[in-house]
Amino acid sequence: MFTYTPRGVCSSEIHISIDNENRIKDVRIYDGCPGNLAAIAELCKGQKAQEVISKLRGIRCGTKRTSCPDQLSYAIEGALSEKTGLSTPPFPTSSCQELESA
Repeated sequence: MFTYTPRGVCSSEIHISIDNENRIKDVRIYDGCPGNLAAIAELCKGQKAQEVISKLRGIRCGTKRTSCPDQLSYAIEGALSEKTGLSTPPFPTSSCQELESA
């Protein structure tokens, strides 16, 4: 299971498991909006990782530059990277304060 620490959002940790077909096997998101994040995690299960990344990437929470779903896309990308051995650029390159401002 891959662990990701989100930045600039209310959630504090994301755990992702991806199967051999690059489908999301399990998602656990800690803190944040419990009902919404539990629903998003359930909807991701069984889906192709790349498709979920493309759907969630860039979603914003209010005036923030990111959101829990956006951060989840980076967690999935990190899990894929770890699984395949391909490196991806780290996110974010700016501080949490910068992410939270519009």
